Amino acid sequence: MIRIILSAIAAIMPLVAGAQQFPAKPIHLVVTFAAGGAMDLTARSMAAVMSESFGQVVVENRTGGGGLVGTDYVARAAPDGYTLVMYADVNVIAPAVYKKLNHDPIKDFAPITNAILGTHLIVAHPSVKANNLRELIALAKREPGKLTFGSPGTATPQHLAGELFKQQAGGLDIQHVPYRGGGQLIGDLIGGQIPLGVIGLPPTLPHIKAGKLKVFAVTARKRSPSLPDVPTVEEAGLPGYETVQWLGPAAPAGTPRAIVNRLHAEFTKALKHPAVVERLSAAGLEVAPSASPEAYAEFIRAEYARWPAIVKAAGVTPE
Repeated sequence: MIRIILSAIAAIMPLVAGAQQFPAKPIHLVVTFAAGGAMDLTARSMAAVMSESFGQVVVENRTGGGGLVGTDYVARAAPDGYTLVMYADVNVIAPAVYKKLNHDPIKDFAPITNAILGTHLIVAHPSVKANNLRELIALAKREPGKLTFGSPGTATPQHLAGELFKQQAGGLDIQHVPYRGGGQLIGDLIGGQIPLGVIGLPPTLPHIKAGKLKVFAVTARKRSPSLPDVPTVEEAGLPGYETVQWLGPAAPAGTPRAIVNRLHAEFTKALKHPAVVERLSAAGLEVAPSASPEAYAEFIRAEYARWPAIVKAAGVTPE
């Protein structure tokens, strides 16, 4: 029995020592989408602050597969806290869309903390003959099949936010048009090639303020400080409607709890830094760190559970 206890202690001691010395080398934070988006902005904002006071954090963009390429990479990485991923809403949507994934979005990761909350917008070209969400719903019912809405791609959170809107508004007949990213969609919305779009706030805000697009509602449960006069979808007449953009760092499963807790403390500290809050707020993003790694994990499980029914009802299939 004594030998068993001593063996167990011997096995644990290197992990304890490693956590105390962490980090002893640069931490790689994998961003699963291209530079310029909310995920990249958030990661680089946190990394800049953490590199000054904690240890070097290197942001690495590993794109492709709707965010799955970078996620697969981190799922297979050593569970030592030195390779992390910006885990996001797309990661819990994917299992409801794809029949087979190379990782388990729940079992293969150790969540650290949520970082930001954002909202999607239901927007339109100014020529659309509706001035609010109720009028848009009435227009869609009067002219079924004539309206289309664009999103940055099939099975993206924006696409599913649009499908949920259609479902809760009584099964609107509005065809979805997938784009290869938000930039192309915004260009076509401004040009009038497509009448409606569901897209994130940061890239859309300048065009709304310039009068090139009109916005009917935000998809989050509360109004955005960047657009205080724009109602939520719920306020506009669909009780219970809510979709939010969220993302934050996660480690591979099996990462020692002491390291996960240390990372939680350091990421939370960075998110509360005035420069980070200012930079993200200017982009229309709300800094929202989780109270603990367990709280982030619970939030992820709840999001994971809500999407299969929405995806099934919408008949969403991979491109």
